[in-house]
Amino acid sequence: MATVRLDSVYPVAASDLADDALSSLYARADRSETWLRVNFVSSVDGAATVDGVSGGLGDDADHRVFDLLRELCDVVIVGAGTVRAESYGPMRLQQPSADRRIARGLPPHPVFAIVSRGLDLDPASRIFTDAPVRPIIITTDAAPRDRRDRLAAVADIVIAGVDELDPVAMTVALAERGLTQQHCEGGPSLFGTLIAAGVVDELCLTMSPQLVAGDAKRIAAGELAHPSELILGHVLVSGNTLLLRYEVAR
Repeated sequence: MATVRLDSVYPVAASDLADDALSSLYARADRSETWLRVNFVSSVDGAATVDGVSGGLGDDADHRVFDLLRELCDVVIVGAGTVRAESYGPMRLQQPSADRRIARGLPPHPVFAIVSRGLDLDPASRIFTDAPVRPIIITTDAAPRDRRDRLAAVADIVIAGVDELDPVAMTVALAERGLTQQHCEGGPSLFGTLIAAGVVDELCLTMSPQLVAGDAKRIAAGELAHPSELILGHVLVSGNTLLLRYEVAR
């Protein structure tokens, strides 16, 4: 894991957090409870991407926490559009991260779960062919049968919804597989759907010290019946970057 300095400023002050101290801030003691965490990076003026991807916003501090959150989860959930836009590869952690997972009694790598209604995914992609753990594709009953059959050769297919994604069915289906610690990396449309369904428990948000302007998406897209209230869990700082953790108020 990167050694970039991270300091805690809330709820307690602590300087230059070591990996164990950082892990304790994000790890959940009761892994039997289903918990859906979402992780995003945003510019100060609300842009989730620069030139269509989030990579221009993240720095070493963001990458350090990004890697840690993958270390702590059972499954990484990503929308297919984000998988394509961000050029995702196989969900394979670096060996030090895999070793720390093993020391915690976890498998070396989390499961990669891709959410796709249209199943516009290539079975020959390295995401599937080089995966250290068989991926999961979460789709709906209306998904094209021929594509579903082709992808079933390289991934487990989970049906969550009839025509549209049913986030509650998704989280339940993953938990039934023992994947209770669920970590979503986007994108905005998927995040908006998860918020609307009330299944998000936590948001980890890196505030990048940039002003982007333009027409970039926010971290969440779509309509909500009412705003979701958040409770601030902690604030970390690295240089001019803020790393925030919120829990959704129930």
